[in-house]
Amino acid sequence: MDLNFLLVSGACAVAALLFALFMFSKIMKKDPGDAKMQEISRRVQVGANAFLAAEYKWLAVFVLIVAAIMVFAGHAADLGPKAAGAFVCGAMASALAGYFGMYTSTRAAVRTTQAARTSLGDALGVAFGSGSVMGMTVVGLALSGLCLFTYFYTDNLTNITESALNSVLGFSFGASSIALFARVGGGIYTKAADVGGDLVGKIEAGIPEDDPRNPAVIADNVGDNVGDVAGMGADLFESYAGSIVAAMSLGFFAYRADPNMPSMVVLPLAVSALGILCSIIGSFAVKAKDESQLQSALFRGLVVASLFVAGATYWLCNHAFKLPAGVDGMNIFWATISGLAAGVIIGKITDYYTSGSFKPVQNIAAQSQTGPATNIIHGLATGFESVALPVLFVCAAIWVSFHFGGIYGVAMSAVGMLSTLGISLAVDAYGPVADNAGGLAEMAGLPKEVRHRTDSLDACGNTTAAIGKGFAIGSAALTALALFSAFCTKAGELLKASGSGADMLAPDGTVLLDINSVNVTIGLLIGGFLPFLFSAMTMRAVGNAANKMVEEVRRQFREIKGLMEGKAEPDTQRCVAIATEGAIKQMIVPGIMAVAAPLVLGKLLGVQALGGMLAGALVSSVMLAIFMSNAGGAWDNAKKHIEAGAFGGKGGPVHKAAVVGDTVGDPFKDTSGPSLNILIKLMTVVGVIFLPWFI
Repeated sequence: MDLNFLLVSGACAVAALLFALFMFSKIMKKDPGDAKMQEISRRVQVGANAFLAAEYKWLAVFVLIVAAIMVFAGHAADLGPKAAGAFVCGAMASALAGYFGMYTSTRAAVRTTQAARTSLGDALGVAFGSGSVMGMTVVGLALSGLCLFTYFYTDNLTNITESALNSVLGFSFGASSIALFARVGGGIYTKAADVGGDLVGKIEAGIPEDDPRNPAVIADNVGDNVGDVAGMGADLFESYAGSIVAAMSLGFFAYRADPNMPSMVVLPLAVSALGILCSIIGSFAVKAKDESQLQSALFRGLVVASLFVAGATYWLCNHAFKLPAGVDGMNIFWATISGLAAGVIIGKITDYYTSGSFKPVQNIAAQSQTGPATNIIHGLATGFESVALPVLFVCAAIWVSFHFGGIYGVAMSAVGMLSTLGISLAVDAYGPVADNAGGLAEMAGLPKEVRHRTDSLDACGNTTAAIGKGFAIGSAALTALALFSAFCTKAGELLKASGSGADMLAPDGTVLLDINSVNVTIGLLIGGFLPFLFSAMTMRAVGNAANKMVEEVRRQFREIKGLMEGKAEPDTQRCVAIATEGAIKQMIVPGIMAVAAPLVLGKLLGVQALGGMLAGALVSSVMLAIFMSNAGGAWDNAKKHIEAGAFGGKGGPVHKAAVVGDTVGDPFKDTSGPSLNILIKLMTVVGVIFLPWFI
């Protein structure tokens, strides 16, 4: 029966990929608009392809180097060719998911613009369809890869060993590595173009957003696709694969003495597989006729999928699987549902703090009346305040899941939170398409009602993007905690086997992480500051690239005669090149730091210090990521609230103050914040995989 569900999970993964292809073909049949719209779209496509080609060239070198290390030095860490193969495949699948999502979004944007000429509902259908392609590609490739490696590396589930699962963990390691670089590189690109274009275009030149006279506009639209689509896709691919692998590993460690242990290894795959089918059902519930129905339409699709997942999980836990002795199926069900429920609740909390329909964003907009300083102060305060409730609900999910299912229950809670990723990522990924559609409408000189419809989609997209980041951060906390437990268990076993670490073992056989230990305290403090250092690097990278972008846009306004009068064309390719060069050069150091930090500390101070570092990074990363993502989303929608007509509307001093706040929030929400959830999981996966090197 367990092997059957492994095969069923693989079939569901294939179904996700087929649904993605169906949606893609459906989008491509839509009208792409007139020749001018298609030419603008083509320039965005060329820029996005050029950036991803340059980024993936660097990432290929990194992947090959790490794979070679895993092959030739793997015997010391129980790795070798199998783990290296899974690592390379995880990296390739993550990159492929990001590329296909970007390929679709760059073609869907112009079709969304054309659909917006008819109705908002038609435009939503195209944009959300593009998001569905991204969502289904991510879950389909991730689950199919995990099913294949589980099938072959564990000898058809007849011989599940720690070595086999360590090799499967390589798939997650590969996904995490690509995700961090893709998220950081894409984030630097998109925000350098966005900040540079806004500061000169909106504030200095006083021209509208996405005005064709602004040479940074094409680079900005490219950035939406390589950062908010390809980068985000790689990010959530890693979250999805990591949560499943963590639960599989803990199922093995906790129940390896029981003959029904394979059920606990396959159950996370089965829950995720049926979650794909539920997400497809939920996607058909997303329909809206006017802007007042947008948010409820998207949330309705997520709720429908979540309810179906709850029913499917109940059946799996209580009827489909033969669980180990003493394991109550209802307990595992409640543990899994706690994560699913927490994800939906965190989404609603994020909606409250980042949507223009509620007080926090409206207050930030009101504070813009007294200048950018008060706008920024209230934006920071809103971001700080927004941390409390999501963390409390993550804590509630941890308590409930641990109460019912132990640490395995915590891992299943993370799986439950991401079980509807097929639709929650679709809700997230439609936003950049709507944003690009608005830019195309402005550059093509379409009627105002078209831009109004795309702006309505975009404003809602800012909120759904923040909700998507909330899902990713919440699941990162649960997944990192589960991986951390696997780290402690494996470290304890290795210390015991070495015969020299008895004083470092807790009574339950795991590694002892005593706060009174000097090494543990050092590790905690180092882990606590690493997310801040990482954020400083990524934000400074955005600032440096944006600085060059500002100078280039100013130069073109100054030197190209007739540009401001609309009689000359800007050099958009120069801005694309600046953003690409800045992102590629400055993504390398933060990415290497995430991999190197656990290796260096583990080798210098040992497993206790490394355990402390992973714990410290987990706590500070979760807080900082929620703060940054929500503050950035709130600033952005405060600006859009003013652009919709509040406090004098576009072009006035209040609007300019809000634009400054939005530019501060841009690297918060689209570069540094969402990269932190990858950071904590990547560091923990590196710690687990390379543990034998430290003992």
